[in-house]
Amino acid sequence: MAKWTPTHEAPEPLEGPVVATVTGGAILWFVLFLVQLPFYGWLDDNGHLWWLWTCLAGAGLGLIGIWYVRGREAAIRRASAP
Repeated sequence: MAKWTPTHEAPEPLEGPVVATVTGGAILWFVLFLVQLPFYGWLDDNGHLWWLWTCLAGAGLGLIGIWYVRGREAAIRRASAP
C-alpha cells in the first residue's frame, strides 16, 4: 500500500471573530442550563437529567475556550508586532 501524499497545498485557516463566537457559545450553553433548571424534577423522573449537566459542562468548557482563544489572539498579535 502506497503512502498517501497530498497533491496540493492546504488552504489557510479561516479567521473570524473567534473570541466572540466562543463567548456566544458559552453563554448559550449557560442559558440552556438555566432554562432547564426549573424542570429538574421532571428531568430526573424521566431519565433526562443528563441534559441539564451537559449544558453546564458546555458552559464550563466554553469558559476554558474563552481563556484559550483570548490567549491565542494575544499570541498572534505579539507575533505580528514589529
